[in-house]
Amino acid sequence: MAFSKAPKKVRIGDITVRDGFQHEEKFISTEAKLYYAEQLILAGVKNIELTNLGNPASMPQFKDAEVLLERLINSKVLKNAGISRNDYEITCVTIRDKAVDRAIELRKRGIGPDRLLMMVSTDEEHHFANSGTTLSQYWREAERCIQKAADAGMIMCGTVSTIWGSPISGPTRLEDAVTFSKRWLEIGAHDIEHADHDGSAPPDQVYKYYSMVMDAMPDPNLHVAHFHVTRGWGQANILAALQAGITVYEGTLGGIGGQPANFLDDSPVSGTGDYYYRDPMGVGLTSMEDMVLMFDEMGIETGINVDKILRLGRYMEKTLGRKLRSSAINQGRIPKEPNEQYKRAGLKELKKKLGEI
Repeated sequence: MAFSKAPKKVRIGDITVRDGFQHEEKFISTEAKLYYAEQLILAGVKNIELTNLGNPASMPQFKDAEVLLERLINSKVLKNAGISRNDYEITCVTIRDKAVDRAIELRKRGIGPDRLLMMVSTDEEHHFANSGTTLSQYWREAERCIQKAADAGMIMCGTVSTIWGSPISGPTRLEDAVTFSKRWLEIGAHDIEHADHDGSAPPDQVYKYYSMVMDAMPDPNLHVAHFHVTRGWGQANILAALQAGITVYEGTLGGIGGQPANFLDDSPVSGTGDYYYRDPMGVGLTSMEDMVLMFDEMGIETGINVDKILRLGRYMEKTLGRKLRSSAINQGRIPKEPNEQYKRAGLKELKKKLGEI
């Protein structure tokens, strides 16, 4: 039976404010970032990926990282709604050692995140482009950072990228990606984000990979599915992962996001170098609105208020000043009651005239 292995309940983390906004070529105000983080939490999202604690010289979109953390943690909006600090989890990206140290200092000041994220690529060329280290160097650094973070009361998520292929070196062996995932757990990571960072994964290969992952590491709480929709396969890949037993997903409002911007406002910035894509606005992540609505229609519990998410999607189009890729915010929810305005007059009278019951 189709989706016979699908879980009845899933968890969805939102990564709009970090992964979504990192791709924007204009600075998104701290006020807007705070608003969306607060409203997503009010809508029922329990994990917010808020910012990047790396050097803002290359990614100035995150120059407000500390201010944003402090304002969210001390949010009166959340407090007035009865939401405590223990009701949600803040994740920050900390690709290198110095960013982890920064997170530890912020934690000491009472404004640090709960969960950090480091990243390896199965393709060493791709990894070097992102992190500037060899894989062996990085694994040693990650192990040190996981221990430092744990000592400071934070957990680490280890990301594996270029699972289904690399925009630099081409195809990847799925067996290698499973080995990388195991390595994260061996050195103490709390969970693993399995990332298709450039939309290379067709659904059959998604199902194959996640089936291999679940065979090797069968606790579904360890695995986070992260899909880009560069080639339009995002929702199909969610269904493939669902069938393989994956229960944790993440997405962005409007499906925004992608490679860190190499231009911000009126000035070029380094980002991570030249874009991998012909059209930088053609890339993006799984749409939060489409995903939440699809799960709702399938009877899969998310704990997230669908209507609030759809409203935030419409607001995001105003924030960014362009039409976004979400179909759900354009078409809305599927009607559950008759819509009188579309009924054509005269049907009852005609049936009566014809003697139809």
